[in-house]
Amino acid sequence: MFRIGIDLGGTKIELLALDAAGAERFRKRISTPQGDYAATLHALVSLVGEAEAALGARASLGIGIPGAPSQVTGLVKNANSTWLIGKPLRQDLETALGREVRLANDANCFALSEATDGAGQGARVVFGVILGTGVGGGIVVDGKILVGPNLIAGEWGHNPLPRPRAADRPLRRCYCGRAGCIETYLSGPALAADYRRDAGVVLDAAEIVARAGRGDARCEAALARYAERLARALATVINLLDPDVIVLGGGMSNIGRLYEEVPRRWGADVFSDHVATRLSRNAHGDSSGVRGAAWLWGTAP
Repeated sequence: MFRIGIDLGGTKIELLALDAAGAERFRKRISTPQGDYAATLHALVSLVGEAEAALGARASLGIGIPGAPSQVTGLVKNANSTWLIGKPLRQDLETALGREVRLANDANCFALSEATDGAGQGARVVFGVILGTGVGGGIVVDGKILVGPNLIAGEWGHNPLPRPRAADRPLRRCYCGRAGCIETYLSGPALAADYRRDAGVVLDAAEIVARAGRGDARCEAALARYAERLARALATVINLLDPDVIVLGGGMSNIGRLYEEVPRRWGADVFSDHVATRLSRNAHGDSSGVRGAAWLWGTAP
Protein backbone atom coordinates (compact mmCIF):
# COMPACT_ATOMS: atom_id res chain seq x y z
CA MET A 1 0.00 0.00 0.00
CA PHE A 2 1.25 3.47 -0.88
CA ARG A 3 0.17 6.69 0.79
CA ILE A 4 0.42 9.99 -1.08
CA GLY A 5 0.45 13.22 0.86
CA ILE A 6 0.22 16.66 -0.71
CA ASP A 7 0.98 19.96 0.97
CA LEU A 8 -0.95 22.64 -0.94
CA GLY A 9 0.70 25.88 0.07
CA GLY A 10 0.38 29.46 -1.03
CA THR A 11 3.64 29.39 -2.98
CA LYS A 12 4.43 25.71 -3.54
CA ILE A 13 2.75 22.32 -3.87
CA GLU A 14 4.72 19.34 -2.59
CA LEU A 15 3.84 15.67 -3.07
CA LEU A 16 5.35 12.82 -1.07
CA ALA A 17 4.65 9.10 -1.50
CA LEU A 18 5.33 6.68 1.37
CA ASP A 19 5.35 2.89 1.18
CA ALA A 20 3.79 0.54 3.72
CA ALA A 21 6.82 0.82 6.01
CA GLY A 22 6.68 4.65 5.94
CA ALA A 23 9.73 5.02 3.68
CA GLU A 24 9.80 7.76 1.04
CA ARG A 25 9.30 6.43 -2.49
CA PHE A 26 8.59 9.56 -4.53
CA ARG A 27 8.74 13.32 -4.00
CA LYS A 28 8.12 16.34 -6.19
CA ARG A 29 7.62 20.05 -5.59
CA ILE A 30 6.14 22.63 -7.98
CA SER A 31 5.06 26.25 -7.76
CA THR A 32 1.44 26.92 -6.85
CA PRO A 33 -0.64 28.51 -9.64
CA GLN A 34 -1.56 31.46 -7.44
CA GLY A 35 -4.99 32.96 -7.90
CA ASP A 36 -6.17 30.26 -10.31
CA TYR A 37 -8.39 27.50 -8.90
CA ALA A 38 -8.72 25.54 -12.16
CA ALA A 39 -4.96 25.53 -12.66
CA THR A 40 -4.41 24.48 -9.04
CA LEU A 41 -6.83 21.57 -9.45
CA HIS A 42 -5.11 20.53 -12.69
CA ALA A 43 -1.69 20.69 -11.01
CA LEU A 44 -2.85 18.43 -8.17
CA VAL A 45 -4.35 15.83 -10.50
CA SER A 46 -1.25 15.87 -12.71
CA LEU A 47 1.07 15.42 -9.72
CA VAL A 48 -0.89 12.41 -8.48
CA GLY A 49 -0.81 10.87 -11.95
CA GLU A 50 2.95 11.37 -12.22
CA ALA A 51 3.56 9.88 -8.77
CA GLU A 52 1.41 6.82 -9.39
CA ALA A 53 3.10 6.24 -12.74
CA ALA A 54 6.44 6.21 -10.94
CA LEU A 55 5.10 3.93 -8.19
CA GLY A 56 3.35 1.60 -10.59
CA ALA A 57 0.29 1.51 -8.32
CA ARG A 58 -2.63 3.56 -7.03
CA ALA A 59 -2.27 5.17 -3.64
CA SER A 60 -4.39 6.68 -0.91
CA LEU A 61 -4.41 10.47 -1.02
CA GLY A 62 -4.36 13.00 1.79
CA ILE A 63 -4.02 16.75 1.24
CA GLY A 64 -3.14 19.51 3.65
CA ILE A 65 -4.66 22.85 2.69
CA PRO A 66 -4.34 26.38 4.14
CA GLY A 67 -7.93 26.30 5.35
CA ALA A 68 -10.59 23.66 5.99
CA PRO A 69 -13.66 22.14 4.32
CA SER A 70 -16.92 23.54 5.67
CA GLN A 71 -18.88 21.08 7.78
CA VAL A 72 -22.09 22.44 6.23
CA THR A 73 -21.27 22.82 2.52
CA GLY A 74 -18.03 20.89 2.03
CA LEU A 75 -16.57 23.98 0.34
CA VAL A 76 -13.19 25.35 1.39
CA LYS A 77 -13.29 28.06 4.06
CA ASN A 78 -10.76 30.10 6.04
CA ALA A 79 -8.02 29.79 3.42
CA ASN A 80 -5.32 32.45 3.14
CA SER A 81 -4.90 31.10 -0.42
CA THR A 82 -8.11 32.98 -1.10
CA TRP A 83 -8.74 31.50 -4.55
CA LEU A 84 -9.63 28.23 -2.82
CA ILE A 85 -12.39 29.78 -0.70
CA GLY A 86 -15.86 28.58 -1.64
CA LYS A 87 -14.52 25.89 -3.97
CA PRO A 88 -15.48 22.16 -3.82
CA LEU A 89 -11.86 21.03 -3.78
CA ARG A 90 -12.40 17.58 -2.27
CA GLN A 91 -15.37 16.83 -4.50
CA ASP A 92 -13.54 17.99 -7.62
CA LEU A 93 -10.49 15.89 -6.79
CA GLU A 94 -12.56 12.80 -6.01
CA THR A 95 -14.36 13.18 -9.36
CA ALA A 96 -11.11 13.65 -11.26
CA LEU A 97 -9.23 10.83 -9.51
CA GLY A 98 -12.07 8.36 -8.91
CA ARG A 99 -11.36 7.74 -5.23
CA GLU A 100 -11.84 9.11 -1.72
CA VAL A 101 -9.61 12.06 -0.85
CA ARG A 102 -8.94 13.13 2.73
CA LEU A 103 -8.53 16.86 3.28
CA ALA A 104 -7.18 18.50 6.43
CA ASN A 105 -5.84 21.83 7.53
CA ASP A 106 -2.13 22.12 6.77
CA ALA A 107 -1.27 23.02 10.36
CA ASN A 108 -3.09 19.88 11.54
CA CYS A 109 -0.98 17.84 9.12
CA PHE A 110 2.18 19.50 10.41
CA ALA A 111 1.22 18.80 14.02
CA LEU A 112 0.40 15.15 13.23
CA SER A 113 3.77 14.63 11.55
CA GLU A 114 5.75 16.17 14.40
CA ALA A 115 3.74 14.33 17.06
CA THR A 116 4.23 11.00 15.31
CA ASP A 117 7.99 10.87 14.85
CA GLY A 118 9.22 14.44 15.10
CA ALA A 119 9.93 17.00 17.78
CA GLY A 120 6.75 16.08 19.66
CA GLN A 121 7.22 12.30 19.61
CA GLY A 122 6.18 10.76 22.90
CA ALA A 123 4.30 13.85 24.10
CA ARG A 124 0.63 13.49 24.93
CA VAL A 125 -0.46 16.98 23.82
CA VAL A 126 1.32 18.71 20.93
CA PHE A 127 0.52 22.14 19.55
CA GLY A 128 1.98 22.62 16.07
CA VAL A 129 2.44 26.17 14.83
CA ILE A 130 2.92 27.32 11.24
CA LEU A 131 4.73 30.65 10.97
CA GLY A 132 5.03 31.30 7.26
CA THR A 133 3.10 33.21 4.62
CA GLY A 134 0.19 32.74 7.02
CA VAL A 135 -0.07 31.66 10.65
CA GLY A 136 -1.94 28.57 11.81
CA GLY A 137 -2.00 25.93 14.49
CA GLY A 138 -2.90 22.29 14.95
CA ILE A 139 -3.53 20.15 18.01
CA VAL A 140 -2.67 16.47 18.41
CA VAL A 141 -3.76 14.58 21.53
CA ASP A 142 -2.66 10.99 22.09
CA GLY A 143 -1.55 10.75 18.46
CA LYS A 144 -4.82 11.97 16.94
CA ILE A 145 -5.67 15.33 15.38
CA LEU A 146 -8.18 17.32 17.41
CA VAL A 147 -10.52 18.81 14.81
CA GLY A 148 -13.60 19.98 16.71
CA PRO A 149 -17.24 20.20 15.60
CA ASN A 150 -16.56 23.39 13.63
CA LEU A 151 -13.29 22.07 12.09
CA ILE A 152 -11.37 25.01 13.56
CA ALA A 153 -9.53 23.54 16.56
CA GLY A 154 -6.10 25.14 16.71
CA GLU A 155 -7.02 28.13 14.49
CA TRP A 156 -4.74 30.30 16.57
CA GLY A 157 -3.70 32.74 13.86
CA HIS A 158 -7.12 34.37 13.68
CA ASN A 159 -7.45 35.12 17.37
CA PRO A 160 -6.58 38.67 18.41
CA LEU A 161 -3.02 39.42 19.47
CA PRO A 162 -3.25 39.47 23.30
CA ARG A 163 -2.73 42.64 25.32
CA PRO A 164 -1.92 45.04 22.44
CA ARG A 165 0.84 47.52 23.20
CA ALA A 166 1.45 50.95 21.70
CA ALA A 167 3.78 49.46 19.08
CA ASP A 168 0.99 47.07 18.00
CA ARG A 169 -1.40 49.89 17.13
CA PRO A 170 -3.19 50.65 14.96
CA LEU A 171 -4.35 47.04 14.78
CA ARG A 172 -3.35 45.42 11.49
CA ARG A 173 -6.06 44.58 8.97
CA CYS A 174 -6.36 40.89 8.05
CA TYR A 175 -7.62 39.22 4.86
CA CYS A 176 -10.34 37.60 6.99
CA GLY A 177 -11.97 41.02 7.43
CA ARG A 178 -10.97 41.55 11.05
CA ALA A 179 -8.21 43.62 12.59
CA GLY A 180 -5.52 42.60 15.08
CA CYS A 181 -5.29 38.90 14.13
CA ILE A 182 -2.14 37.14 15.32
CA GLU A 183 -1.37 36.34 11.67
CA THR A 184 -0.98 40.04 10.88
CA TYR A 185 1.89 40.26 13.40
CA LEU A 186 3.64 36.89 13.18
CA SER A 187 3.67 35.83 9.52
CA GLY A 188 6.75 36.40 7.39
CA PRO A 189 5.06 39.24 5.46
CA ALA A 190 3.96 40.72 8.81
CA LEU A 191 7.57 40.97 10.00
CA ALA A 192 8.49 42.71 6.73
CA ALA A 193 5.56 45.12 7.08
CA ASP A 194 6.47 45.89 10.70
CA TYR A 195 10.03 46.72 9.67
CA ARG A 196 8.81 48.89 6.81
CA ARG A 197 6.57 50.89 9.16
CA ASP A 198 9.49 51.48 11.53
CA ALA A 199 12.36 52.02 9.08
CA GLY A 200 10.62 53.15 5.92
CA VAL A 201 12.60 50.54 3.96
CA VAL A 202 11.31 47.43 2.19
CA LEU A 203 13.10 44.23 3.22
CA ASP A 204 11.79 40.68 3.29
CA ALA A 205 11.83 38.61 6.47
CA ALA A 206 14.96 36.64 5.51
CA GLU A 207 16.97 39.82 4.92
CA ILE A 208 15.78 41.33 8.20
CA VAL A 209 17.01 38.24 10.04
CA ALA A 210 20.32 38.29 8.17
CA ARG A 211 20.93 41.98 8.87
CA ALA A 212 20.03 41.60 12.52
CA GLY A 213 22.70 38.92 12.74
CA ARG A 214 25.21 41.45 11.39
CA GLY A 215 24.27 44.00 14.05
CA ASP A 216 21.72 46.19 12.24
CA ALA A 217 19.90 47.96 15.08
CA ARG A 218 16.54 48.47 13.33
CA CYS A 219 16.43 44.85 12.17
CA GLU A 220 17.36 43.73 15.67
CA ALA A 221 14.52 45.82 17.09
CA ALA A 222 12.05 44.30 14.60
CA LEU A 223 13.05 40.78 15.65
CA ALA A 224 12.78 41.70 19.33
CA ARG A 225 9.21 42.95 18.73
CA TYR A 226 8.46 39.74 16.83
CA ALA A 227 9.74 37.50 19.66
CA GLU A 228 7.81 39.45 22.30
CA ARG A 229 4.57 39.21 20.29
CA LEU A 230 5.10 35.49 19.71
CA ALA A 231 5.61 34.98 23.45
CA ARG A 232 2.37 36.78 24.26
CA ALA A 233 0.44 34.82 21.65
CA LEU A 234 1.80 31.43 22.73
CA ALA A 235 1.18 32.22 26.40
CA THR A 236 -2.53 32.25 25.56
CA VAL A 237 -2.20 28.80 23.98
CA ILE A 238 -0.50 27.50 27.13
CA ASN A 239 -3.20 28.99 29.35
CA LEU A 240 -5.96 27.33 27.30
CA LEU A 241 -4.42 24.05 26.17
CA ASP A 242 -1.42 23.48 28.48
CA PRO A 243 0.47 21.40 25.87
CA ASP A 244 3.54 19.32 26.63
CA VAL A 245 5.34 20.80 23.64
CA ILE A 246 4.83 23.56 21.08
CA VAL A 247 6.56 22.83 17.77
CA LEU A 248 7.27 25.66 15.34
CA GLY A 249 7.15 25.20 11.58
CA GLY A 250 7.14 27.44 8.52
CA GLY A 251 9.88 29.77 7.34
CA MET A 252 9.93 31.87 10.51
CA SER A 253 10.67 28.77 12.59
CA ASN A 254 14.24 28.93 11.27
CA ILE A 255 15.00 31.97 13.45
CA GLY A 256 17.13 30.22 16.04
CA ARG A 257 16.93 32.93 18.70
CA LEU A 258 13.18 32.33 19.17
CA TYR A 259 13.74 29.06 21.03
CA GLU A 260 15.49 30.86 23.88
CA GLU A 261 13.85 34.28 23.78
CA VAL A 262 10.21 33.24 23.60
CA PRO A 263 10.20 30.84 26.60
CA ARG A 264 12.12 33.45 28.55
CA ARG A 265 9.36 35.98 27.83
CA TRP A 266 6.13 33.95 27.90
CA GLY A 267 6.09 33.38 31.67
CA ALA A 268 4.85 36.94 32.19
CA ASP A 269 1.52 35.98 30.59
CA VAL A 270 1.19 32.32 31.60
CA PHE A 271 -1.09 31.76 34.59
CA SER A 272 1.36 29.57 36.49
CA ASP A 273 4.41 29.95 38.70
CA HIS A 274 6.36 27.60 36.40
CA VAL A 275 6.08 26.78 32.68
CA ALA A 276 7.00 23.20 31.82
CA THR A 277 5.89 23.44 28.16
CA ARG A 278 8.79 23.02 25.71
CA LEU A 279 9.23 25.14 22.61
CA SER A 280 10.87 23.07 19.88
CA ARG A 281 12.00 23.47 16.31
CA ASN A 282 10.40 20.99 13.92
CA ALA A 283 12.29 17.79 13.12
CA HIS A 284 11.21 17.44 9.48
CA GLY A 285 11.60 20.97 8.14
CA ASP A 286 9.12 22.09 5.53
CA SER A 287 8.32 18.45 4.75
CA SER A 288 6.36 17.96 7.97
CA GLY A 289 3.08 19.08 6.42
CA VAL A 290 3.30 16.72 3.47
CA ARG A 291 4.24 13.79 5.73
CA GLY A 292 1.24 14.48 7.94
CA ALA A 293 -1.03 14.63 4.89
CA ALA A 294 0.13 11.15 3.87
CA TRP A 295 -0.61 9.91 7.38
CA LEU A 296 -4.22 11.04 7.23
CA TRP A 297 -4.68 7.44 6.10
CA GLY A 298 -2.94 6.03 9.17
CA THR A 299 0.65 5.94 10.30
CA ALA A 300 3.12 3.31 9.32
CA PRO A 301 3.04 0.04 11.32
